[in-house]
Amino acid sequence: MSQWLDWLRGGPKADFDAVGGPQVVELTKRRSSVSLTKQGASTGHLRVNLHWQMRTSDIGDRSGRSGRDLLRNPGSLFKPEIVTAQGPAVVKIDLDLACMYELKDGSKGVVQPLGDFLGDLNGPPYVQLSGDDRFGSPSGETLYVNLDHSDEIRRLLIFVYIYDGTPAFDRTHAVVSLYPSSGPRVEIGLDERAPQARSCAVFMLENEKGDLTVRREVRYVYGFQSELDRLYGWGLHWGRGYKTKT
Repeated sequence: MSQWLDWLRGGPKADFDAVGGPQVVELTKRRSSVSLTKQGASTGHLRVNLHWQMRTSDIGDRSGRSGRDLLRNPGSLFKPEIVTAQGPAVVKIDLDLACMYELKDGSKGVVQPLGDFLGDLNGPPYVQLSGDDRFGSPSGETLYVNLDHSDEIRRLLIFVYIYDGTPAFDRTHAVVSLYPSSGPRVEIGLDERAPQARSCAVFMLENEKGDLTVRREVRYVYGFQSELDRLYGWGLHWGRGYKTKT
């Protein structure tokens, strides 16, 4: 019971890391990069997952429940919230996971749901999108990168854009997770305040002299792919696109 109370008070936490190091590495402004090569994950398939949830526009503690209330009634933490007609509106957002690529032979392009540019895992660009999640399902959206061909990749820019709905990255609980072939999972949160931003460059995967490095970007822009292109100097030609209705 004492450990439970410590957790509610924000006190000491048990260390659940397995022997050999942490199971999750969170990239932040202070710790902004990690080398896949140094942790032995420069081959195999790199899985990149975007998980997000629609949530109410109410930012803060659940239903205004204070820490004192939780201490008096710990079981209330697991009870569903009651949402009334006068409560906060639900934010409906369609987030898309995408990737701009540049290969060593100079070829460039994009892998994204818009336009059904889903890529190819076993041929150029060695990046493939699993599908399009429009509703924030538990599985989210996933990109696969074939690092067995990393010597043909110069750089990959993984980004997220809001195709439809309210531009509110800070109200989606969006997290991009990287699952290397070995070593800890890498996570990058997209919860910073960026009013009206519709796109976000999440991270850059670069091959510099054989060293594959993931560098956190988390740079928000108020436009779409073309604005990210200009920001990172990709040099692609963009046009208006639409999703097929389902």
